[in-house]
Amino acid sequence: MMIRRRTRGAIALTATALTAGLTLTACGSSGGAQGAEGKLNVVASFYPMEFLAGRIGGEHVKVTDLTAAGVEPHDLELTAKQVGTVKKADAIVYLKGLQPTVDKAVAGSGSKHKIDATAAAPLEDHHLAEGHTEGDGHDHGSDGHGSDGQGGDGHDGHDHSGAAGDPHIWLDPTRYAAVARSVGAEFAKADPAHAEDYRKNTDELVGRLTALDQEFKDGLKDVRSRTFVTSHAAFGYLAGAYGLTQVAINGVDPESEPTPARLADVQKAAKENGVTTIFFETLVSPKLADTVAKDLGLRTAVLDPLEGVKDPAKDDYLSVMRQNLANLRTALGADTPAAPAPSDATTAATSAATAPAAPTS
Repeated sequence: MMIRRRTRGAIALTATALTAGLTLTACGSSGGAQGAEGKLNVVASFYPMEFLAGRIGGEHVKVTDLTAAGVEPHDLELTAKQVGTVKKADAIVYLKGLQPTVDKAVAGSGSKHKIDATAAAPLEDHHLAEGHTEGDGHDHGSDGHGSDGQGGDGHDGHDHSGAAGDPHIWLDPTRYAAVARSVGAEFAKADPAHAEDYRKNTDELVGRLTALDQEFKDGLKDVRSRTFVTSHAAFGYLAGAYGLTQVAINGVDPESEPTPARLADVQKAAKENGVTTIFFETLVSPKLADTVAKDLGLRTAVLDPLEGVKDPAKDDYLSVMRQNLANLRTALGADTPAAPAPSDATTAATSAATAPAAPTS
């Protein structure tokens, strides 16, 4: 009898403990995925995706950027630990085709919330064969902003063989805004308890991107030249959005050496269009741009493709894009000063309803 009573007591205690555990679990759940410290555990493939995740997620997310600050994202090789991080993520924000090692890890992840930027902003083909010159007859399509913006050699400057087109969609603020909306919507599904905060953060960011788009339209409206030369052909979307023509020096990747014919094409385009500046980027050696500029007697300046930010404590997507605008205005001979950057209060109040719709391919 004593043994039987003890058994019953143990069963009763166990049942009570299980009930309490289930109650605590229910109380601690928000109805969605929850990672470390009760936050949504988000993995971002590289800086443009990390910026969106952080701005939209705010205090409710813990974001891990797979590409360290100052590292060229195309060359990323994930460690075993990083692959494990991707597999355990509640949500993943990435750009399919840009980083094959990330694509492979995402495919093996059990996350139900995989956000591919190209689904919201389809890629366009800016990959032309080396040696094409202006007026080569290639039709790149239009996103509704203006010319296709390629001219010259429009290939991408990196080997994006896994991508269906040019991946640099974030350099057009309207396309980037479309991606922001998709991130916000998926975060709300992953973490319904904070859906309203995700919506507000998304609307605020889209408002800022809409204001940035207008700054570029106004700032590049009255320039003496509409052609710019860059060492990396990452700016096809930006050029197309604002009626500019990009002429790229590089071959297949930023470390390759252009052929003599390609250099001759670039020099011809620069002379015919009154080019004053050869642009180089921050994460790749400026040696090639320096050489071309010296041969032509031109100056050099930075046009940042924003694939990464060297010092996130000092700069972010918005500040670097505004510096790009200032550098473009100087190089293209703007006749009027750029409009001042809007205050936080102004941009935060910008209506998200005015944001352009997601582009179509």
